Amino acid sequence: METEIVSEFLPFGRIYKDGRVERLTGTEIIPPSLDPANDVVSKDVVYSSEHNLSVRLFLPHKSTDDGNNKLPLLIYIHGGAWIIESPFSPLYHNYVTELVKSANCLAVSIQYRRAPEHPIPAAYEDSWSAIEWIFSHSDGSGPDEWINEYADFDRVFIGGDSAGANMSHHMAMRAGKEKISPRIKGVAIVHPAFWGTDPVDEDDVQDAETRSGIAEVWEKIASPNSVNGTDDPLFNVVGSGSDFSGLGCEKVLVAVAGKDVFVRQGLGYAGKLERSGWRGDVEVVVEEEEGHVFHLQNPNSESALKFFDKFVEFITGSSSDVM
Repeated sequence: METEIVSEFLPFGRIYKDGRVERLTGTEIIPPSLDPANDVVSKDVVYSSEHNLSVRLFLPHKSTDDGNNKLPLLIYIHGGAWIIESPFSPLYHNYVTELVKSANCLAVSIQYRRAPEHPIPAAYEDSWSAIEWIFSHSDGSGPDEWINEYADFDRVFIGGDSAGANMSHHMAMRAGKEKISPRIKGVAIVHPAFWGTDPVDEDDVQDAETRSGIAEVWEKIASPNSVNGTDDPLFNVVGSGSDFSGLGCEKVLVAVAGKDVFVRQGLGYAGKLERSGWRGDVEVVVEEEEGHVFHLQNPNSESALKFFDKFVEFITGSSSDVM
């Protein structure tokens, strides 16, 4: 086996001379389980045979006994710099399980092709393909029985963290452009990985080494085909001239952490959305003393539990008119 390292992109992984990619984190997998002893049952379903990609579905077990009970549908897009993690990793399997249990919703967590083997825009294309596959069930005749039986397509939410939050925004923009129906209820943008060549304001990261480090991950690993580097509109969401007015949902939850390098980008995103002419509700939650994806790294902390309750409320609050 080739041992000569061509490229190292810590803390995510390294590339060897023979093209092999070694991921240093986010590789562990938890299998799905239909064990009725669990509060939440899960299964994996292939949505793209072409790319051998699956979604992991999560269903509150009690719903299987309730008969005709339609549930909110959460479409989750995981983070990991477009490089690491998956819906099957303990980090995301466990977090989505808890969301499903507390919000009493059905969740579909999307697997997408990752860089560097499959550079951007593969992850975006796959996420949209999965959303189209999910919405093929909206009339109750799709290929998966859980989505047909339990998903309430009038209460669809998209959520994601970090790179997944970035993609959640772009999926909502595409949903608006393509007029996907029924319209998405809400989108949760959690610690979004938005960036650009220049700081978004005077409080944004000014340190050249930090800025170039983030740029390097995007330009050399995640999206080497971007013509304009970190000013690619996929990454530079706040600083680019992109128009948010067509965002295809009714409400947005933007969550930022005060010690996260992306905090000013996240706040700038919320401000830009509010000024855009988009007709929807924006809610911003800030945890000043926390860092990037603290709610995943330490899910039982006081701050994480507080945010978890907010996320659950975002999903369930929209259904106050449904008894």
